[in-house]
Amino acid sequence: SEMCIRDRIMTAFLRIAGDYTGWNVYRKSVVICDVTEMFIRRALPPKSRTVDQMRQAARSCKQNIVEGSADSTVSTEMCIKLLGVAKGSLRELLEDFRDYLRQNKLQIWDVNDPRTLQVRNFCASNDDPYIFVEKCELRSDATVANIMITMICQLDAMLAKNATIYRASIYSGRWTKRENDPITCLLYTSPSPRDGLLSR
Repeated sequence: SEMCIRDRIMTAFLRIAGDYTGWNVYRKSVVICDVTEMFIRRALPPKSRTVDQMRQAARSCKQNIVEGSADSTVSTEMCIKLLGVAKGSLRELLEDFRDYLRQNKLQIWDVNDPRTLQVRNFCASNDDPYIFVEKCELRSDATVANIMITMICQLDAMLAKNATIYRASIYSGRWTKRENDPITCLLYTSPSPRDGLLSR
């Protein structure tokens, strides 16, 4: 019933106001941040400018998602803006990983590569940064870069979905009150293995 739907949305709203760590997009951003840190310490020269760029891009993505979660309890428009900044930082990081592979004459996995599909399926149901770092430490730099490309594309698609629903809620005028905001439910939803499929 409509009342039950509103109750579930309200519950999600209260959760989001109190604890952004429940956001699926936040948890994915933590994994990307931690694995990126592992990667740059191992694969890149310590004083390389790229190290600072990649570290900052990964951190910016995560921090803007955190800020967006805080501002979403007050302003839908500000949340859209901050999630957009997070998305922009994510795209910068994506390009850095692609540059690393291309400039070192290493393979960038195709979107239909079995390895890409395997990573996408694993990422769809796992978001523990400790597990990801542990697994990536056992793999080559080229493999880690491709894993990050796949996961970044997945998170990029998730953020795009969030922004689309937020904008629709504003333009339609149907969700003018924060307790009726549908995005609070989506942000807790696990990604589909197909998320990021077209982003590659």
